Formats: sequence, structure tokens, C-alpha cells
Amino acid sequence: MHVRELRWIEPVTAMRCLAHRAHLTFLDSAATHELLGRYSYLSCEPFSTYTVTDGQASYNTEALAGDPWRALRTLLARYPEEHRPDLPPFQGGAAGFFAYDLNRTLERLPAPAISGQRLPQSILHFYDVVISFDHRDDRCWIVSTGWPEQDPARRRERARRRADEFAALLDRPRAPRNDFPATAGAWHSNFSREGYIAAVQRVIELILAGDVFQANIAQRFSARLSSSFDPLAFYCQLRSLNPAPFAALMRYGKLTIASSSPERFLKLDGRQVETRPIKGTIARSADSKDDRRRAELLLASEKDRAENTMIVDLLRNDLSRVCTPQSVEVPALCALESYASVHHLVSTVTGELAVDEDAVTLLRACFPGGSITGAPKVRSMEIIGEIERVAREVYCGAIGFIGFNGHMDTNIAIRTVTIDDDFALFHAGSGITAMSDPEAEYEETLAKAQRIFDAFRANTSGAL
Repeated sequence: MHVRELRWIEPVTAMRCLAHRAHLTFLDSAATHELLGRYSYLSCEPFSTYTVTDGQASYNTEALAGDPWRALRTLLARYPEEHRPDLPPFQGGAAGFFAYDLNRTLERLPAPAISGQRLPQSILHFYDVVISFDHRDDRCWIVSTGWPEQDPARRRERARRRADEFAALLDRPRAPRNDFPATAGAWHSNFSREGYIAAVQRVIELILAGDVFQANIAQRFSARLSSSFDPLAFYCQLRSLNPAPFAALMRYGKLTIASSSPERFLKLDGRQVETRPIKGTIARSADSKDDRRRAELLLASEKDRAENTMIVDLLRNDLSRVCTPQSVEVPALCALESYASVHHLVSTVTGELAVDEDAVTLLRACFPGGSITGAPKVRSMEIIGEIERVAREVYCGAIGFIGFNGHMDTNIAIRTVTIDDDFALFHAGSGITAMSDPEAEYEETLAKAQRIFDAFRANTSGAL
């Protein structure tokens, strides 16, 4: 491994320098925090690509036999890397997304009636070079592994050469900033207001009938984009209006994924596992006194605390499948976190990964995250498919990295926009329990969506 420390450069400035390189991935702690938003990562020009389409895994377009999760484990094992504890955890490896629809590789679930954008179920690029940023200490590095070269001498030479290439890219003039509005046409939802309220009422009926304890139901917003739309400018607006610790920008050809997620799905640091489910939301107020009152209401909400606790129990069960006995704990339950437009209740669940398990088996055991399905998970996913009818695709899947050193960090892909050529869509959902007020759940989805609408600077009347 070749490591080169650089003078501090803001991650978004570095991203602009690499903006037009192939297969850009920017894992962006846009809302920095000592524990949640300390690091950001940037890379491009991967040496290989892993994809899953309709349950079939491929590597550099070559089909891989068998289970796609097992295939990914095998691929990552080709490029072992010792972990450097003095550097940010992502030191080369696979980065990209795992779509929610990978759930059909794990459970027998019917395909959604409406296929959405027909995206792959996963795209992971294998990056030999990562630019990493430590926001706490204002330090940044180029970390170059030299993979996929297997010969040690050739690998060292490649690592130095690739570090030189990335250093040169950072020294070039960055892409010009586009400050024009990121415009979109009229927004459309797959639900009317009345339709969403009826969907919530239907879920409540299923809960009372004993099918599930809760289920997360989302509406999907979509719009056509103007010919002058700039995905990069849109992302910069989004991260400014809705800064989040687990944000991301991925530009893969005509496909752009822009995420401002506040939620960590799974972190693996050595053998230590952490997941941070969000359940419980209330819109913020511009009046500070009213904003504090709303936060207190959320903290005292029996419905929201029950919702959060149920998902904590689900995640404890998921983690126990791959963690050592009695290691799964809940160090924080229903803590308040505040973001640009909403307050959330967030819990923390931790565990110690068992010796025979790794990042991929951990991800598989917990995927998709229980906070965006419901409980029990399988029946909740069946209900989601029946009621939403449209494929979630990237939404409610996971975005992040699995390092060659075994470390992993992923978000839950909420507050996430998928832009495919001239078409944009995103979802906003709410967790439904027996105590839900259908109209309040509808309003919650709009509160979660508002900053995305603002980033597009569009008239949202067509969606409401």
C-alpha cells in the first residue's frame, strides 16, 4: 500500500476535481460529527465492477455462478489488505449500492408490479485508490493499494503510479460551479393524499389482524428533468440544504444517485458491529421555542417510542445471527437527533462479530434494514410490495463500502434521489403501527421530502 498525505482540501472541492472521471463515488459526511460524520471518501476509475441484475451476479460483465452474496465474498478475498489503524477505515475496496430489491435474493418475495427504472440490484466498483478525509483533524490522504496486480513489485509500482495520477487530478482546475437552479418538471406521486391515507388504514387493519406489528409505507415522487439539469449542482444544493452524516453521490454514466441519509445501517470496525435505526420523526419549526416543544413531544410519544423499540428488537435478533453469544447490546435507546427539517428518535445496537463471519455475511444477515421494512420483516416486505406496487430499487437499500481490510460502513438509502438520464425519482415513507394517525403519517412523508423538493427548486404542488 502506498499512502500519501496531502494538504487539507475540502471534500466537495476534491469531488469537483474528479467530477467527470469514470464511476465517481463520493461517501460524504456532509454533516460532520465526532462519531457519525468524521470521515469522507472519494474515488473514481475502478479496476473492476460487480453487479447483480435479477439475482444474477456478474464481475466485469462475466456471469458468476451461484449465490451473489457468496460470489461477492469470493471476489473480495482476492485482494487482501492489512488494516492501517492510523488512517480512515476505507483503504481500498468495493463501494456503491445494494438496492432494496436484493431482498428477493434472500427471501421468496414477488417482484413489484411496477419495475421502476430497471436498475441493477447492486453496483459495487472495486477501487484501488481512495482519497480519504478526516474532518476532525483536517487531514486527508491518497491511499493506493496497487490492486489488481498480484506480483508484489508490480503492485508497488502501480500503487505509486496511481497515487501520482490522483494527485495530478486534484491539482487540475476543478469543474466550473453551476449555480443555476436544478429544475424539474411537475412532480407526481404514486399515491394521492387519499390513496396514501387509505394505504395506512389498510396496514393498521393488517396489524390489528395479527399479520405484523408495523410496516413502513412510502410514496414515490417522480419528475422529468430539463435538458440543462446538472446532477452535480443538484447534489451540492441538496447537501447544503439537508446536510447529513451518511450522504453520498454516485455518478455511474447516465445514472446519478444523490443521498442525504441521516441513518447508518451497518458499521464493522474490526469485529465491532454497530447499527443505528431511526424510527420516530417530527417536522422541525423555524421558531426555536416551538421547535423545542416538538422535540419534547417526540421524546414523549408513546407511538414513536414503541415503533423504535420494536425495530431495535428486530435488529438485535438480526445481529445475533452473526455475532458472538450475549454480545448484542443497546447502549442508546430512543435518543433525540435533530436534522435540517426533522427531529428523529435514534437507537444504537452493537455486537461483536463471530470469528467465522465477515462484512458480507453481516450485511446479508441484516438486509434490508428493519427500520425501513417493519416487523416481522418478511411479512412486512410482502405488505410493502402489495401496497406500494412500485420497485423501491436503491431507496431503503444501502450505500457505502466494504474494504479489502474487512471494514465496512453503510447507510440506509433514505432521502435519496435516483437520476437516470432525464428522469428523477425518490421515495419518502413512514412507519405504521396500530397507533398511527393516517393523516399524520402522510404529513410525515412530506416533511421528509421537503428538503429534496427545495433542492430541485421546483413547484411541488403536483406532488401534494
